[in-house]
Amino acid sequence: MTTPPLLTDREALERHRMRAARAPELFLHEDAAAELSERLLEVNRTFTAPALITAFPEPWRDSLPGAKLVRDDDVLDLEEGAHDLVVHAMCLHWANDPVGQMVQAARALQPDGLFLAVLFGGQTLNELRAALAQAEAAITGGLSPRILPMGEIRDLGALIQRAGFALPVADAVMRKVTYETPLRLLSDLRAMGETNALASRNRRFLRRDVLAEALRLYSESYQEPDGRIRASFEMVWLTGWKPHPDQQKPLRPGSAAQRLADALGVPERPTGDKPGRA
Repeated sequence: MTTPPLLTDREALERHRMRAARAPELFLHEDAAAELSERLLEVNRTFTAPALITAFPEPWRDSLPGAKLVRDDDVLDLEEGAHDLVVHAMCLHWANDPVGQMVQAARALQPDGLFLAVLFGGQTLNELRAALAQAEAAITGGLSPRILPMGEIRDLGALIQRAGFALPVADAVMRKVTYETPLRLLSDLRAMGETNALASRNRRFLRRDVLAEALRLYSESYQEPDGRIRASFEMVWLTGWKPHPDQQKPLRPGSAAQRLADALGVPERPTGDKPGRA
Protein backbone atom coordinates (compact mmCIF):
# COMPACT_ATOMS: atom_id res chain seq x y z
CA MET A 1 0.00 0.00 0.00
CA THR A 2 1.43 3.38 -0.99
CA THR A 3 1.32 6.35 1.36
CA PRO A 4 -0.84 9.17 -0.04
CA PRO A 5 1.02 12.40 -0.78
CA LEU A 6 0.94 15.04 1.94
CA LEU A 7 -1.29 18.02 1.39
CA THR A 8 0.49 20.42 3.74
CA ASP A 9 4.13 21.31 4.24
CA ARG A 10 3.97 21.59 8.03
CA GLU A 11 7.33 23.37 8.31
CA ALA A 12 6.21 26.06 5.88
CA LEU A 13 2.86 26.36 7.66
CA GLU A 14 4.60 26.89 11.02
CA ARG A 15 6.85 29.56 9.48
CA HIS A 16 3.81 31.37 8.11
CA ARG A 17 2.07 31.18 11.48
CA MET A 18 5.12 32.49 13.34
CA ARG A 19 5.33 35.41 10.91
CA ALA A 20 1.62 36.11 11.35
CA ALA A 21 1.89 36.01 15.15
CA ARG A 22 4.11 39.12 15.08
CA ALA A 23 1.18 41.25 13.87
CA PRO A 24 -1.85 38.99 13.57
CA GLU A 25 -5.07 39.87 11.75
CA LEU A 26 -7.52 37.40 13.26
CA PHE A 27 -10.91 39.04 12.76
CA LEU A 28 -12.28 35.84 11.21
CA HIS A 29 -11.19 33.90 14.30
CA GLU A 30 -12.90 36.50 16.48
CA ASP A 31 -16.05 36.21 14.37
CA ALA A 32 -15.99 32.41 14.64
CA ALA A 33 -15.36 32.58 18.40
CA ALA A 34 -18.47 34.74 18.84
CA GLU A 35 -20.44 32.25 16.74
CA LEU A 36 -19.10 29.42 18.91
CA SER A 37 -20.38 31.13 22.06
CA GLU A 38 -23.86 31.38 20.52
CA ARG A 39 -23.84 27.74 19.46
CA LEU A 40 -22.80 26.57 22.91
CA LEU A 41 -25.63 28.58 24.47
CA GLU A 42 -28.08 26.74 22.20
CA VAL A 43 -26.76 23.39 23.46
CA ASN A 44 -27.88 24.40 26.96
CA ARG A 45 -25.24 22.38 28.78
CA THR A 46 -22.39 23.35 31.06
CA PHE A 47 -19.03 22.00 29.88
CA THR A 48 -16.43 21.60 32.62
CA ALA A 49 -13.50 20.00 30.77
CA PRO A 50 -13.14 21.60 27.32
CA ALA A 51 -10.20 21.30 24.95
CA LEU A 52 -9.34 23.78 22.20
CA ILE A 53 -7.31 22.79 19.13
CA THR A 54 -5.95 25.90 17.45
CA ALA A 55 -2.83 27.67 16.23
CA PHE A 56 -4.06 31.05 17.50
CA PRO A 57 -5.67 30.64 20.96
CA GLU A 58 -6.04 34.32 21.91
CA PRO A 59 -9.34 35.10 20.09
CA TRP A 60 -10.96 32.01 21.66
CA ARG A 61 -10.09 32.53 25.34
CA ASP A 62 -13.31 34.33 26.27
CA SER A 63 -15.45 31.71 24.55
CA LEU A 64 -13.68 28.78 26.22
CA PRO A 65 -12.12 29.98 29.50
CA GLY A 66 -9.92 27.37 31.13
CA ALA A 67 -9.82 25.11 28.07
CA LYS A 68 -6.80 22.87 27.51
CA LEU A 69 -4.91 24.39 24.58
CA VAL A 70 -3.75 21.93 21.94
CA ARG A 71 -1.68 22.53 18.82
CA ASP A 72 -3.04 21.04 15.61
CA ASP A 73 -0.11 18.63 15.18
CA ASP A 74 -0.62 15.37 13.32
CA VAL A 75 -0.76 13.67 16.73
CA LEU A 76 -2.90 15.75 19.09
CA ASP A 77 -1.90 16.21 22.70
CA LEU A 78 -5.19 14.85 24.04
CA GLU A 79 -5.86 12.29 26.77
CA GLU A 80 -8.42 9.60 26.09
CA GLY A 81 -11.81 10.29 27.69
CA ALA A 82 -10.61 13.46 29.43
CA HIS A 83 -12.95 16.07 27.92
CA ASP A 84 -16.66 16.76 27.58
CA LEU A 85 -16.08 19.28 24.76
CA VAL A 86 -13.45 19.42 22.01
CA VAL A 87 -13.35 22.41 19.64
CA HIS A 88 -11.19 22.30 16.49
CA ALA A 89 -10.81 25.98 15.69
CA MET A 90 -9.87 27.28 12.24
CA CYS A 91 -7.11 24.83 11.37
CA LEU A 92 -8.69 21.56 10.24
CA HIS A 93 -8.49 22.69 6.60
CA TRP A 94 -4.68 22.38 6.84
CA ALA A 95 -4.76 18.82 8.24
CA ASN A 96 -3.06 16.11 6.20
CA ASP A 97 -5.52 13.65 7.75
CA PRO A 98 -8.73 15.45 8.78
CA VAL A 99 -10.54 12.21 9.63
CA GLY A 100 -7.60 11.22 11.82
CA GLN A 101 -7.87 14.54 13.63
CA MET A 102 -11.58 13.94 14.26
CA VAL A 103 -10.97 10.36 15.44
CA GLN A 104 -8.40 11.62 17.94
CA ALA A 105 -10.88 14.23 19.15
CA ALA A 106 -13.56 11.53 19.51
CA ARG A 107 -11.22 9.38 21.63
CA ALA A 108 -10.55 12.36 23.89
CA LEU A 109 -14.26 12.86 24.55
CA GLN A 110 -16.29 11.37 27.35
CA PRO A 111 -19.50 9.53 26.33
CA ASP A 112 -22.06 12.08 25.11
CA GLY A 113 -19.28 14.67 24.76
CA LEU A 114 -19.53 17.31 22.03
CA PHE A 115 -17.18 17.89 19.10
CA LEU A 116 -17.31 21.20 17.24
CA ALA A 117 -15.09 22.23 14.35
CA VAL A 118 -14.99 25.39 12.27
CA LEU A 119 -12.83 25.61 9.17
CA PHE A 120 -12.64 27.27 5.78
CA GLY A 121 -14.80 25.56 3.13
CA GLY A 122 -14.51 25.13 -0.61
CA GLN A 123 -16.01 28.51 -1.58
CA THR A 124 -13.33 30.39 0.35
CA LEU A 125 -11.28 32.81 -1.77
CA ASN A 126 -12.99 31.69 -4.98
CA GLU A 127 -12.38 35.18 -6.44
CA LEU A 128 -8.63 35.07 -5.80
CA ARG A 129 -8.42 31.48 -7.01
CA ALA A 130 -10.11 32.36 -10.30
CA ALA A 131 -8.03 35.49 -10.93
CA LEU A 132 -4.72 33.71 -10.25
CA ALA A 133 -5.65 30.74 -12.44
CA GLN A 134 -6.77 32.93 -15.33
CA ALA A 135 -3.65 35.11 -15.18
CA GLU A 136 -1.19 32.24 -14.89
CA ALA A 137 -2.82 30.24 -17.68
CA ALA A 138 -2.83 33.26 -20.01
CA ILE A 139 0.81 34.21 -19.40
CA THR A 140 2.62 30.92 -18.70
CA GLY A 141 0.27 28.43 -20.35
CA GLY A 142 0.01 26.37 -17.16
CA LEU A 143 -1.25 26.32 -13.57
CA SER A 144 0.49 25.94 -10.23
CA PRO A 145 -1.12 25.10 -6.86
CA ARG A 146 -1.50 28.53 -5.27
CA ILE A 147 -4.42 28.19 -2.85
CA LEU A 148 -5.29 25.34 -0.53
CA PRO A 149 -8.02 23.05 -1.98
CA MET A 150 -10.66 23.23 0.76
CA GLY A 151 -13.43 20.70 1.28
CA GLU A 152 -17.03 21.14 0.15
CA ILE A 153 -19.63 21.05 2.90
CA ARG A 154 -21.19 17.75 1.72
CA ASP A 155 -17.80 16.01 1.76
CA LEU A 156 -16.90 17.46 5.15
CA GLY A 157 -20.20 16.29 6.58
CA ALA A 158 -19.39 12.77 5.39
CA LEU A 159 -16.01 12.91 7.13
CA ILE A 160 -17.55 13.54 10.54
CA GLN A 161 -19.68 10.43 10.06
CA ARG A 162 -16.59 8.41 9.13
CA ALA A 163 -14.96 9.56 12.36
CA GLY A 164 -17.71 7.79 14.31
CA PHE A 165 -19.67 10.71 15.71
CA ALA A 166 -23.38 10.45 16.42
CA LEU A 167 -25.96 13.04 15.31
CA PRO A 168 -23.58 14.67 12.80
CA VAL A 169 -24.43 18.11 11.42
CA ALA A 170 -22.60 20.26 8.86
CA ASP A 171 -23.60 23.82 8.02
CA ALA A 172 -21.88 26.85 6.54
CA VAL A 173 -21.83 30.62 6.96
CA MET A 174 -20.51 32.77 4.10
CA ARG A 175 -18.59 35.88 5.10
CA LYS A 176 -18.05 38.60 2.50
CA VAL A 177 -15.16 40.95 3.28
CA THR A 178 -14.31 44.01 1.20
CA TYR A 179 -10.88 45.54 0.66
CA GLU A 180 -9.53 48.68 -0.95
CA THR A 181 -7.29 46.62 -3.24
CA PRO A 182 -6.42 42.94 -3.83
CA LEU A 183 -2.98 43.66 -2.36
CA ARG A 184 -4.64 44.51 0.94
CA LEU A 185 -6.33 41.11 0.87
CA LEU A 186 -2.98 39.38 0.27
CA SER A 187 -1.52 41.29 3.21
CA ASP A 188 -4.36 40.10 5.44
CA LEU A 189 -3.84 36.49 4.37
CA ARG A 190 -0.20 36.75 5.46
CA ALA A 191 -1.29 38.18 8.81
CA MET A 192 -3.76 35.27 9.22
CA GLY A 193 -1.08 32.64 8.56
CA GLU A 194 -3.13 31.46 5.57
CA THR A 195 -0.63 31.85 2.73
CA ASN A 196 0.47 28.97 0.48
CA ALA A 197 1.90 26.06 2.51
CA LEU A 198 0.96 23.30 0.08
CA ALA A 199 3.48 20.49 -0.13
CA SER A 200 3.10 20.54 -3.94
CA ARG A 201 3.51 24.32 -4.29
CA ASN A 202 5.93 25.92 -6.73
CA ARG A 203 8.92 27.02 -4.63
CA ARG A 204 9.67 29.91 -6.98
CA PHE A 205 8.16 33.33 -6.30
CA LEU A 206 5.10 34.20 -8.34
CA ARG A 207 6.20 36.04 -11.45
CA ARG A 208 5.59 39.78 -11.34
CA ASP A 209 3.73 39.85 -14.64
CA VAL A 210 1.43 37.02 -13.48
CA LEU A 211 0.76 38.79 -10.18
CA ALA A 212 0.08 42.11 -11.92
CA GLU A 213 -2.37 40.46 -14.32
CA ALA A 214 -4.10 38.61 -11.48
CA LEU A 215 -4.52 41.85 -9.53
CA ARG A 216 -5.95 43.56 -12.61
CA LEU A 217 -8.41 40.74 -13.26
CA TYR A 218 -9.45 40.67 -9.63
CA SER A 219 -10.12 44.40 -9.53
CA GLU A 220 -12.12 44.32 -12.75
CA SER A 221 -14.15 41.20 -12.04
CA TYR A 222 -14.98 41.46 -8.33
CA GLN A 223 -15.47 45.14 -7.68
CA GLU A 224 -18.31 46.27 -5.43
CA PRO A 225 -20.46 49.38 -6.21
CA ASP A 226 -18.37 51.45 -3.78
CA GLY A 227 -15.17 50.63 -5.68
CA ARG A 228 -13.81 48.11 -3.16
CA ILE A 229 -13.17 44.47 -4.05
CA ARG A 230 -14.81 41.54 -2.30
CA ALA A 231 -13.37 38.33 -0.88
CA SER A 232 -15.42 35.32 0.19
CA PHE A 233 -14.72 33.20 3.25
CA GLU A 234 -16.93 30.14 3.73
CA MET A 235 -16.98 29.10 7.38
CA VAL A 236 -18.03 25.45 7.66
CA TRP A 237 -19.22 24.19 11.03
CA LEU A 238 -19.12 20.49 11.91
CA THR A 239 -20.92 19.12 14.96
CA GLY A 240 -21.01 15.60 16.37
CA TRP A 241 -21.49 13.78 19.66
CA LYS A 242 -19.56 10.93 21.21
CA PRO A 243 -22.02 8.01 21.09
CA HIS A 244 -23.99 7.27 24.28
CA PRO A 245 -26.91 4.87 24.86
CA ASP A 246 -29.22 7.67 26.07
CA GLN A 247 -28.84 9.80 22.95
CA GLN A 248 -31.77 10.42 20.63
CA LYS A 249 -31.97 7.83 17.84
CA PRO A 250 -33.53 8.26 14.38
CA LEU A 251 -36.77 6.31 13.87
CA ARG A 252 -36.69 3.12 11.82
CA PRO A 253 -38.20 3.46 8.32
CA GLY A 254 -41.88 2.55 8.41
CA SER A 255 -42.25 3.14 12.15
CA ALA A 256 -44.23 6.39 11.90
CA ALA A 257 -47.47 6.43 13.93
CA GLN A 258 -49.20 9.04 11.73
CA ARG A 259 -49.51 9.48 7.98
CA LEU A 260 -47.90 12.58 6.46
CA ALA A 261 -51.10 13.28 4.50
CA ASP A 262 -53.07 13.43 7.77
CA ALA A 263 -50.55 15.80 9.32
CA LEU A 264 -50.69 18.10 6.29
CA GLY A 265 -54.48 17.85 5.92
CA VAL A 266 -54.36 16.80 2.25
CA PRO A 267 -55.76 13.74 0.43
CA GLU A 268 -53.37 10.84 -0.02
CA ARG A 269 -52.66 9.72 -3.62
CA PRO A 270 -51.18 6.43 -4.74
CA THR A 271 -47.57 6.58 -5.87
CA GLY A 272 -47.31 7.77 -9.45
CA ASP A 273 -50.44 9.94 -9.43
CA LYS A 274 -49.83 13.52 -10.44
CA PRO A 275 -51.94 16.40 -9.14
CA GLY A 276 -54.06 18.11 -11.77
CA ARG A 277 -53.19 21.56 -13.08
CA ALA A 278 -55.77 24.31 -12.54
